[in-house]
Amino acid sequence: MPEGRNRGAPQLSFDELGTPLREVTFVVLDLETTGGSNRTDSITEIGAVKVRGGERVGELATLVDPGTGLAPHVVALTGITTAMVAGAPRLPEVLPSVLEFLRGAVLVAHNAPFDSGFLRAACERHGQLWPRPPVLCTARLARAVLPHDEAPSVRLGALARLFGTETTPTHRALADARATVEVLHRLLERVGNLGVQSLEELLALTRESAPHRPTSGQRRKRELARDVPSAPGVYLFRGPRDEVLYVGTSGDLHRRVRSYFTAGERRRRIRDMVTLAERVDTVVCAHALEAGVRELRLIAAHQPRYNRRSRRPHRGWWVVPTSEAFPRLSVVTTARDGAMGPFRSRQDAAAAVDTILDAVPLRPCTQRIPATGASATPCALHEIGRCAAPCAGLQTPRQYEPAVLALRDLTAGTDSTALGRLADRVHDLGERGRFEQAATHRDQLAGLILGLHRSQRLAALAAITELVGARPDGAGGWEIAVVRHGRLAAAGVARRGTPPMPVIDALSLGAQTVLPDDGPLRGAPAEEVHLLHRWLTTGGTRLVRAEPAWGEPARGAAAWMPWAEKARPVRGDPEEAGLS
Repeated sequence: MPEGRNRGAPQLSFDELGTPLREVTFVVLDLETTGGSNRTDSITEIGAVKVRGGERVGELATLVDPGTGLAPHVVALTGITTAMVAGAPRLPEVLPSVLEFLRGAVLVAHNAPFDSGFLRAACERHGQLWPRPPVLCTARLARAVLPHDEAPSVRLGALARLFGTETTPTHRALADARATVEVLHRLLERVGNLGVQSLEELLALTRESAPHRPTSGQRRKRELARDVPSAPGVYLFRGPRDEVLYVGTSGDLHRRVRSYFTAGERRRRIRDMVTLAERVDTVVCAHALEAGVRELRLIAAHQPRYNRRSRRPHRGWWVVPTSEAFPRLSVVTTARDGAMGPFRSRQDAAAAVDTILDAVPLRPCTQRIPATGASATPCALHEIGRCAAPCAGLQTPRQYEPAVLALRDLTAGTDSTALGRLADRVHDLGERGRFEQAATHRDQLAGLILGLHRSQRLAALAAITELVGARPDGAGGWEIAVVRHGRLAAAGVARRGTPPMPVIDALSLGAQTVLPDDGPLRGAPAEEVHLLHRWLTTGGTRLVRAEPAWGEPARGAAAWMPWAEKARPVRGDPEEAGLS
């Protein structure tokens, strides 16, 4: 099996599970300071309360010596005097303990930007790494949850009076943190009425000052999720004419479908889709890989108007040599044997053609040239040595053949000499101080390498008649996939304690028959082949068997990927960059 890049486990489920609020650890924090600027003022007191599942699990409180006297108005507001902080520890001594107290928790504060801003600035000032915890502002949460006539003011004191908290805010850090804990718990009781059950939904609720709130009709539509199972799979929202509006996938179908009817859903087009939805169908799958593949296939089959990606799985652009006596490069939408691609746009494919022509002496013109008797006038490219002018009868098909073979070897990955010539040109231009030209050629070569790498890797997988992979499921069992010519032919799970080989043999025996088509991908959609390749080469997947053996070209573009990534860094998966 080819060695995969160490990118960690693939995100095969496009809708991640939320974190239930009962499992979230909150650190509710309050600071007292010498003023309002985190750049010029200092912290004088820190109070923090750690809570989880509604229970208090720890507290932290300390005065902090700011190194300066306190202004009279600060003393009047907080009751903290210069004498009180004179013997207190300085902030560099306190900060590590505060950061450790925050580790793995959500930072909660009333007017959170103020408190988190002071802590972040303190970390910068004293050489500590700011851990970037999720931040929840109870003032914003209150404004999102409480009607204005019930809570005209969302100041901490006003909310404490509204909820009748046991602790009264006093502008002392620990007391105010304790009061904020009570306010937080009362607000969490309210968000349940909005269908918010997870941390992700809670944070989304506070991102806008005027959040979307489900209408009564949308709240009634939560019944659509009632019979949805809590299992991995694919869900389909259907409209009033039974048409498929949207297809998605999740590791927990019930939780994901239910999330569409909460205030956490921000996407306008999805809210419009939910308004139209009359039914939700589900397809339970063995594991996330099967769910991802079925999602791609269902989107392609139904063309849901609210899905933006994967609607045309066979849409792509390919670079192919033409079938004539003097082949030239052509950009087409239908792949055939010997093609390179797919590229996501015609422009990308055309750029690859231009780069190849800089290294492989194929003719760039588009006219048809007979094998014998050509008598056209040579063009300017012949005069500068870029073309041997077969159009004028100055080159025979046999003399032209080495260029065709060089293209074939470059595409198949059996010879990367052409890439070496292009890299040498980039280096030479840089040595001569022609930096703009060097940068242009560098980017063009990087794009060609990425395209070749993707093409060769996917083609190698699609060429395999049958391949079986098994991945640990995290619970002592195995997720199993049978792949035939770049398509998922069967999927299953061998639970803990179940011998996997009989399960594998049964899956293989009953797997879908796949008849290969023409082209490098044997008719398989590029996105499906890419999804399978990523699953097979990451996350601890083991190759059980492959017929024929799975191998990728030793002299292919893979050896040039470090050069390409250094020359033109690609965010995320370089293969996926060309498929999205």
